[in-house]
Amino acid sequence: MPTEKQMSQVIKILKKNRGRFIVPALTEIAEEKDPFKVLVSCILSLRTRDATTARVSRELYKIADTPRKIASMNLKKLSAVIKPVNYYKTKAKRIKNISERLVREFDSSVPNDIDTLMKFKGVGRKTANIVVVYGFNSHGIPVDTHVHRVSNRLGWVETNTPEKTEVELRKILPRKYWIDLNDLFVQFGQNICMPRNPHCNACPISRYCKYYKMIYNADKA
Repeated sequence: MPTEKQMSQVIKILKKNRGRFIVPALTEIAEEKDPFKVLVSCILSLRTRDATTARVSRELYKIADTPRKIASMNLKKLSAVIKPVNYYKTKAKRIKNISERLVREFDSSVPNDIDTLMKFKGVGRKTANIVVVYGFNSHGIPVDTHVHRVSNRLGWVETNTPEKTEVELRKILPRKYWIDLNDLFVQFGQNICMPRNPHCNACPISRYCKYYKMIYNADKA
């Protein structure tokens, strides 16, 4: 298990190298600090490329950018606007239903609570955590495939699902690092620590990485 000092060093180094990485689409959207836009963009992003998510999100928000406006949209029109994303028909129904519930039950305000968010159809733990972190700047740990992979390669956790990774990270990672973790690990996972052929020779945190040490020792043997 890593020490707090080791985890702190990893976070510090990744922050320092942030400029080398491509900024994920959701981070761009989250800069507006609008929980509703973060929620909708996250739903749009599932099984869709970041560039497409960002472009479609911007087009949608030009037309409707609040729960009330989307709730009042014709479903066919909403579907047409978000058509470039994968599974657009299903996503249109979910976004419209979520918007209607927000208007009806929450006075058009997105709740800042993971358990409450997960009661909306189509909102899982990752999405709920993303809304809490990027929409409210509150403490959560969104875990996607990148965060799951990097956490396991570093040796911070030994898990086989993103859900289990979140549980274990909540146990060992100091809360002061929760908000930054997803942004840093996603950027790092997309550009350096990729699923296949990771760029270990260009990795700024290789000295703290269990995977790197395992491969390096194997090469020396």
